[in-house]
Amino acid sequence: MKEEFIISAYSENHIGLLNRITIIFTRRKVNIESLTVSESALSGISKFTIVVREERSRVENIVKQIEKQVDVLKAYFHTNEEMIFQEIALYKVPTQALMESDQIERMVRKHNARILEITKDYTVIEKTGHKEETQELFNGLNKFGVLQFIRSGRVAITRSANERLSEFLAERDALLASIEMKSN
Repeated sequence: MKEEFIISAYSENHIGLLNRITIIFTRRKVNIESLTVSESALSGISKFTIVVREERSRVENIVKQIEKQVDVLKAYFHTNEEMIFQEIALYKVPTQALMESDQIERMVRKHNARILEITKDYTVIEKTGHKEETQELFNGLNKFGVLQFIRSGRVAITRSANERLSEFLAERDALLASIEMKSN
């Protein structure tokens, strides 16, 4: 049964790695719902956050394939319940619609969104939340004619106290130290 999973992959920042990772999904005909890459809490380490809707066994295999990439330190997969996540959305609506009625302002307040910029031609609104929340605001604003809309990829962190990669690196370093001691 297909369900939504969040894959986290950690690597050093190397050219071409994003392409090699996305090819893993393409070869298996798995659609990436969301993809975000950014710095992690660990200096020099990038974090890929990839959202897929797939069967657990296929996600396990994909994570194994991602880890086979030379530049990848470690990869994990999580359910939504194991993660805290958000997306950001920007909406551009005609300023005239904002001025003619208080409905857009009430909608912005109701959805805990905020107005970023107002010009004579357009108003930009920002909303942070889950995809369903940002889509709901889009549906409401679209009654007034959304001029532009963009939603980011998901950003996510685990509910556990520590970054799993930190634990992995500590274990790896301890193993390497013990091997080095034995060889001396």
